[in-house]
Formats: sequence, structure tokens, C-alpha cells
Amino acid sequence: MIDLSLKKRIVIKVGTSTITHPTGNLNLRKVESLIHVFSDLKNSGKEIVFVTSGAVAVGRGHFPKSTEFAIDVTMAEKQAFAAIGQSDLMDIYKREFGKHDRLAAQILMTRDVIANSERRQNVTNTLNTLLSWNVVPIINANDSVSLEQLDFDENDTLSAIAAKLCSADLLVILTDVDGLYDKNPATYEDAKLLPLVTKITHEMIAASSEKGSAMSKGGMVTKLEAATLALEDGIDTVIIKGENPEILYDLFEGKAVCTVFTTKGHL
Repeated sequence: MIDLSLKKRIVIKVGTSTITHPTGNLNLRKVESLIHVFSDLKNSGKEIVFVTSGAVAVGRGHFPKSTEFAIDVTMAEKQAFAAIGQSDLMDIYKREFGKHDRLAAQILMTRDVIANSERRQNVTNTLNTLLSWNVVPIINANDSVSLEQLDFDENDTLSAIAAKLCSADLLVILTDVDGLYDKNPATYEDAKLLPLVTKITHEMIAASSEKGSAMSKGGMVTKLEAATLALEDGIDTVIIKGENPEILYDLFEGKAVCTVFTTKGHL
């Protein structure tokens, strides 16, 4: 049996669609609720590492004529949007955490940082130090200087890497669906949620290649890839709908609708 309530160090990844309106602007009510829940979980004794997406979408929200993502947006424009949006994200996150007397810290990462052993160790040291100080690390890809295609596919891969770097007990990916289905629920009415997955197969990945919302870059396939990476280090992973952040309470009470990925057998 796996009791998720016993997990202490938790990496929680939040996708763009979870924290923004369709305009790209932040959903302030959703963000406020999210940070409230994170702070309450910390009050219960859990350590939270927050991996956030949304900088590009939030930055673009400042330009009304560019609300809908178009195929002619250049990489330079996306990186400029990220530079604007990242500041917005951190201002709001730090303000909301401050309401609960919590301190947050920003860490921006790129793949070349992860590939370099010395820099990788520096990130690990920083994460562990912040957590020992009871600070909430907020991690995002450094999209403004990334080398190719905004490095981390909506940060799903980044969240798994972060979980590995800080030796997390659990990775939670908040997204816009309840979890992994046996087929696309938007297409098939008889699609069934898979509450427990002990092995991620090539067939699962092949069947999960469709993207989610127009404001995000990832899809279920990148979440499966993240779960695969986390499971390599024995880190259980959850994919769960983040529309209502209070679902995290249900998760740790064993009552949430979601998919749990584990190598440790049956729940």
C-alpha cells in the first residue's frame, strides 16, 4: 500500500492552462487559491517545490492583438514574452506567499545547466539549502535564453528533473484532465481513467500524443515522459486535474480522482 499522506518532499508542477485565462492573463483567483493550499500543506509539515509554466502566455497577455498563439510568432518574440511574463509571475507568487508569511525564491534553469555536472550540483545545493530554510523554491525554465524550442515542453520534463535533483518523495503534475485515460476522453465517450499505472508502455506514449490547450506546449505524452524519468529514481508521480487547487487535500487524504504512477505495486 502507498500512503501519499506520508510523502514529505513534494514537487508540484502547474501548467499554463491551470493558472491563466484563455487571454493568457493570470487567473488571479486560481493563483491565490493555489498558493493558499501550498502554504497550508507546508503548515502540515510538507516541503513544497513549485515548478511553474506560464511566463510566455502571461507576457503575451500584455499584447491584446497577440492573444491567440499563431504560427508566425518567432522564437525571439516568445523569448521576449517570457522575459516580461516571468517578472509578473514572481511578483504575484511572492505577494501571495507573503500573505501566509512564506518566503519564495526563484530558480531559472536550462538544459545546458542540467548537462553540466558542476552547475547541476549547484542547483541541487541551492534547492536543498532553500528547503532547509523553509523557503519555497519556484522553478521555471529560463526561456528567455534557452538554446532551442523553449527547452522543457511546458516544464513537464523540468518537473521530473527537479524531483530528481532534490530527491523528492513525490511528483505531482497539475493539468487540465483528471489523469491518464485508456483512450482520448475528448474523442471517446467510453474512455476510462487509469487510477494506477505500474508500467509506462510505448503504446501509452503513442496514444497520448495530442496537445492540451492552445496556450500550452505540452500534452499527455510529455507528462508520461516526466513520470518515466521520475520513476527511474523511484519517485512516485501523480497526474491530476488542477482546476480546483484544493484537490491536493483530497490527494493526500486518498480521495482524489487521478492517476498514480508507481513501481511499488498496488495502492
